[in-house]
Parts: sequence; C-alpha cells; structure tokens
Amino acid sequence: MSAYYELTKPGIAGFVVITAGVSYYVAVGGQATFVPVIHTLLGVFLATAGALALNQYIERAVDGLMERTRSRPLPSGRLSPARALLFGLALLIGGVLHLGFLVGWLPALLTLASAIAYNGIYTPMKPRSYMATLLGAIPGAMPALIGWSAATGAVTLGALVLFAIAFLWQLPHVLALAWLLREDYERAGFFLSPPADPAGKVIGRQMILYSTALLPISILPTFLELTGGLYLSGALVLGTGLLALSVRAHLHMTRARARSVFLASLGYQPLLLGLMLLDTVPA
Repeated sequence: MSAYYELTKPGIAGFVVITAGVSYYVAVGGQATFVPVIHTLLGVFLATAGALALNQYIERAVDGLMERTRSRPLPSGRLSPARALLFGLALLIGGVLHLGFLVGWLPALLTLASAIAYNGIYTPMKPRSYMATLLGAIPGAMPALIGWSAATGAVTLGALVLFAIAFLWQLPHVLALAWLLREDYERAGFFLSPPADPAGKVIGRQMILYSTALLPISILPTFLELTGGLYLSGALVLGTGLLALSVRAHLHMTRARARSVFLASLGYQPLLLGLMLLDTVPA
C-alpha cells in the first residue's frame, strides 16, 4: 500500500488540488457551494494522482539511474510495472469520469488534456530538448483553468490570468531545481536546464526574465476586481523578493543561491494562493 501511495506523489497531487480549489473560489467570488467543490477536488486529485503514477511507469528506467529517484516503487522493485500501469490508468480515467459526470465535461477534458500534455509531450521531450521546461509548465498551470471552468463552465480572462501566474511561477522554481540536480539529470540524459552553461549565467538570466514577467501578471487579479488591496500588496512583496533572489543568483550562481530561489519559489505560490483566498472580492 505504501508503494501505491508513493506512486501518486501525494504532495504534488495535493498542491494541484489546492490550486484548482483556489481558482474555483476566486471564480465564484467566494460563494462556493460545498458539494460541487468536493466533487471537483476529488476528481482533480484522482486524475492527477493517476497521471503522476503513469509518469513513474513511463520513466521507470531513467528513475533507476538517478540518486533521488532510484528508491521509487518501480526502480526499487517494490511494485511491478504492470500493476503501476493499471493503477495509474484506473485513477486517471476514474478522475476524469468523475469530473465529467458530476462537475462538467469542460473541466474533465481540460484535466485529461493536462495528463496527456504531461506524459505525452513533456516527458518524451525531457531527454531531447530544453524546451521541455517550458512545455512542462503548461500542464503544471492547468489546474487554474480546471478549477475556474468547474465553477463557471467556461474559461474567461480571469482563468487565463491565474493560468499565466501559475505558468510563470514554475519556471524560476524548475530552473533552480535543475541547477541543483544538474549532475543527476545529466546522468539520466535530461535537458532541463540550458545547455553549455557551466557557470549558470544563462539559467540566471532566465530566472530574472520569468520573475520579472511574473511581477506585473501577478497583480492583475486586483485590476480585474477579483482580489483586493491586501492581495495586491502581498503579490508585490512576494514577486519583488523572488526577483531579487533571481538577480542575486545570476550575479554569481552557487548551490546556496540557487537553493534560495528554489525555496523562495516553493513558498511563493502557496502564499499567493492564501492571499487570494483571504482577499477574494465577494461576488
């Protein structure tokens, strides 16, 4: 049972659920109804857990090459590939059908599209091109669209803004992690950081680029009258802090400075989502 539990990557799946839930809440101006929200969160969790399990099935060989992943259920031999495949498919299909029948077919189809993009586009691209980093941020931001469409039945400008925030936030986060784990990724043949960048100058510039773009995008919910002044102030503080750490890392990339960007980005999104919940403008 513990192997099946690990296969779902519950921490990541839980964060996806939180993002979708906050998007739902903001979309309805804080007037969320309990039962539809529960059905949305359950469907998203099941489908996400299934997609993550399928990802471990697909990458079971390369997971065995990396220090941080070789103890996972499949490379360690604690679970057979066939069982992992069936488990992942059952969760993904069950989650999508749950959303389709009990919430709406638009969020269900967006959830399925996210899983396909993650496992069918991002994963095969990782050993081929650095573009995988950008492509991988798309399914990572899809929960914003899923939650919003579950609440409203549509994808509107507010949903796209939340998607853009989630998309841009991931990039400094993933780039910092790629720098910290570059030896492990090289061992597996993954291109998750810019090639020919031993000093980290290219990756530092890109951290600055995405952090800079994130700052104005992150305050748009207030100008769209989705959130209030508390959110606006918090978003400015959080975004400025992430940008400052990115600039610092670019000036002289070290493990400590890359880790500071990674940890800051790790805290950025839940804090920003918390501000959204606290300061959603009532419908």
